[in-house]
Amino acid sequence: MADRPLLVGIINVTPDSFSDGGLFREPDAAVAHALRLVEQGADWIDVGGESTRPGADRVPPDEEQRRVVPVVAALAERGIRVSIDTMSAATAQAAVHAGAGMVNDVSGGLADPGMASVVAEADVPFVLMHWRGHSADMASRAVYGDVVAEVRDELADRVASLTAEGVRRERLLLDPGVGFAKDGGHNWRVLANLRVLRELGLPLYVGVSRKRFLGALPSLAGSDAEARDLPTAVVSALLALDGVAALRVHDVAATVTALEVVEAWREASA
Repeated sequence: MADRPLLVGIINVTPDSFSDGGLFREPDAAVAHALRLVEQGADWIDVGGESTRPGADRVPPDEEQRRVVPVVAALAERGIRVSIDTMSAATAQAAVHAGAGMVNDVSGGLADPGMASVVAEADVPFVLMHWRGHSADMASRAVYGDVVAEVRDELADRVASLTAEGVRRERLLLDPGVGFAKDGGHNWRVLANLRVLRELGLPLYVGVSRKRFLGALPSLAGSDAEARDLPTAVVSALLALDGVAALRVHDVAATVTALEVVEAWREASA
């Protein structure tokens, strides 16, 4: 499927991520799982060392680097395309030096004023997410008049700021920030109206995998995070039909199958 979204497999080298915290704390375990995701069809592996679940505590950059740099280096040595998931400019720089080819910053460069210069100098793709504050208090910031328009306008402001600081516009991907300073209704409205964000003229990178709003579906009441892989795959198929550029997921195999359904549908409709 030449025109399918890029699939970004998730590796959380953390003790406290909401669905897989502690599973891949050791570099060997993280690398082994990343290799499985690549075999299943992941185009990139996104390595993160700091949980951004609601209420999570911040991680010092030196500890974050201790967690992620060995994994980034080991994957890059194997020729795997690696993204670093971090809000720290120092961690982004260390990961790029270790072989990361993309920076994924959930704060869109707001958490660390040094991030723009690191990305500009490295000249790597930068995932700019819509963000209103750190995990500890982001729920209190989920106040909108028109969530879709406000997300678009706040992303546009960040694009303007980053490009003014030297980041090339063509290196930017926009992430609507599903689950960040948004309640369930906000998430669904943003996802169903991505055409508004597309007005900014940049590729869209979306992560819905296993997020809490999917667990609020009536049939999933009381279930664990992995039970959200089915709705994740369904939403991924809808997003593929909507033309997103990249999907960040835990269950790559299920997403590949969902995208095969999309391709079969498109071929039959041609």
